[in-house]
Amino acid sequence: MRTIPTRRRRPAPALGATALGAAGLLALTACGGSGFDEGGDTSSDGGSSGSLSVLIGSSGDAETDAVTAAVAAWSEESGVEATVQVASDLTQELSQGFASGDPADVFYVSADQFQTYASNGSLYPYGADLDAADDFYPSLVDQFTYDGELVCAPKDFSTLGLIINTSAWEAAGLTEADVPTTWEQLTDVAGRLTTDGQVGLGISGEYARVGAFLAQAGGTMTDAAGTEATVDSPENVEGLTYVQQLLASGSAAYAADLGTGWGGEAFGTGAAAMTIEGNWITGAMENDYPDVAYQVAELPAGPAGQGTLQFTNCWGVAADSSAQSDAVDLVQHLTAADQQLAFADAFGVMPSVQSAADGWKEMYPEMTAFIDSAAFAQNVVNARGAADVITDFNAQLEGLKTGDPAAILGSVQTNLQAVLDENAS
Repeated sequence: MRTIPTRRRRPAPALGATALGAAGLLALTACGGSGFDEGGDTSSDGGSSGSLSVLIGSSGDAETDAVTAAVAAWSEESGVEATVQVASDLTQELSQGFASGDPADVFYVSADQFQTYASNGSLYPYGADLDAADDFYPSLVDQFTYDGELVCAPKDFSTLGLIINTSAWEAAGLTEADVPTTWEQLTDVAGRLTTDGQVGLGISGEYARVGAFLAQAGGTMTDAAGTEATVDSPENVEGLTYVQQLLASGSAAYAADLGTGWGGEAFGTGAAAMTIEGNWITGAMENDYPDVAYQVAELPAGPAGQGTLQFTNCWGVAADSSAQSDAVDLVQHLTAADQQLAFADAFGVMPSVQSAADGWKEMYPEMTAFIDSAAFAQNVVNARGAADVITDFNAQLEGLKTGDPAAILGSVQTNLQAVLDENAS
């Protein structure tokens, strides 16, 4: 089997899944500049103030340095001063900025916060004005569209794939031809990989992983309009029942039940021969489990075909910004294909524009399954107020092995519909 060697690049972690980096302020001064204009120098049309502030949530030094360099290059070319600040708690700091009427001009927005910010008027809708507007993956455009308008530019994204320990694979007598492409084949290889000290498949017991099986069964969490919950559909019941059967068979287990914190840890420590994670796992493997050889494959197809989940965020521009035209120009620079490939080279993220896909594959030939999965990726729920519903869903999934899939989904259906109804009122 083709394995992934140790790489110098560290892909970014799952969006919204890890604590953000330590706070820091990085001043980027344009040629000849001497810091912020204390007088404000705001143009009469509110388009430019002569300086910009950029607030990010960083996965580490590689991401911070890459964004800093990209903003500095734009600053030098445009003559507009800019600062990049790394948030210690992005959601809290954004909320404080919005409440005070003095938010950062440009900032990361996670998918689960987007609807809240878009609905309360915190975001300036600029997406349709970008050169890359037609180049973004359509599903990413859907994630950041509100009232029929692309509000903010998708920054990058991640998908879920099947991660396989090649040593365990070969020890079980499996070959490249055995890489599973269907649920039936996944059941078979998970059983063959299970030993006294290792389960065949170990995953995090949460919607953000289990939900991939719902998608493969043809299920969704809401209708296309996002106004009706579809959680308790027959397709979702079929998907969740399949996961239950895997758990009950003993060939699959939740990472927590293996004494580990997440699927990557279960996989890296050898507690599981396979896991389901995103391209961020490569950074953990390189840093924490460098001796584990592995391969990445697309997730197997279910009754409705292939399906996976994707995670993303966007470049938000503040509605209260006095430098909106400069902010949009900066985002134009940051989302250009060549700049996104520079980010990919620096910290492994997948570009949000389709034109950069081939370039990303050349950088990461062993991980093409992740970016190819964009063709059948489903967005996670991002309805305003849905976070608590998903938290409850995760709690119920902990008992799935002996629980009632239909009852679990019915409960989530009721809770999510109540949120959607409230949003519509």
